[in-house]
Amino acid sequence: GERPRMRAGAHHGRPRRVGRDYLGVDVNVAARIAQAAKADELLVSGAVRESLDEDRLRLKRKLRFRAKGAPKDLEVYSVERR
Repeated sequence: GERPRMRAGAHHGRPRRVGRDYLGVDVNVAARIAQAAKADELLVSGAVRESLDEDRLRLKRKLRFRAKGAPKDLEVYSVERR
């Protein structure tokens, strides 16, 4: 009787590859953005927002986004279809 609800987050940056893993601030930022998303929500960083088609999507800035290990000036947006 349960209906799964997805949540997702996206960030674009330059992680460091170490062996078979990726490390660095950008990996941490991506994880924190994804973790902050609520059910049925997509969150993206300002770096991802720059490549989105705003004619087809509605973007709303999350003014109070704070996450451990993320830069204080990080801009995060919720994304919805128009």
